[in-house]
Amino acid sequence: MQSVNLTNHFLIAMPNMADPYFAKSLTYICDHNENGALGIVVNRPIELTMAGLFEQIGVELHHEDIADLPVYFGGPVQMDRGFVLHQPLGEWQSTLAMNDIFGLTTSKDILVAVGEGRGPDKMMVTLGYAGWEAGQLENEIAQNAWLTVEASPDIIFGMAPELRYDAAMHMLGFDPGNLSGEAGHA
Repeated sequence: MQSVNLTNHFLIAMPNMADPYFAKSLTYICDHNENGALGIVVNRPIELTMAGLFEQIGVELHHEDIADLPVYFGGPVQMDRGFVLHQPLGEWQSTLAMNDIFGLTTSKDILVAVGEGRGPDKMMVTLGYAGWEAGQLENEIAQNAWLTVEASPDIIFGMAPELRYDAAMHMLGFDPGNLSGEAGHA
């Protein structure tokens, strides 16, 4: 398969995706290069709230309007570690910049700032991430496991999680109910 960089794109799971981690998932690709890919599932809130997370990590949350926001399942890798997808980019200790807008931060300083009310304007916190080895994601796309489309911050930060998958699918002009999970062969 030809080399393609899917950084700052959505991976939309095809309807036949059987993997319970990724069935009907929408994943934001944070980094994709010759060594593999790293993404964050953006439509799977878990039972944990921001207030609960801050209590677990021992950081005070003075920014009460985010206390009830959900933490998300980001993927099956390092599920005990937090990842903050945010905009604007800002300057944090450990941030991967996808572009001039999005950052993925793993250092605690961003959560301390959020707790004090001086964090990024828009963010979502996940536990874990999705990872692919070199060539693995390209192979999965070739096997009809994923659709791809350039990511939209409005979908990530402006929509309820249960609406994000269909919204990304509609960016491609598809109704998810009309898709078949079978690849065509001539």
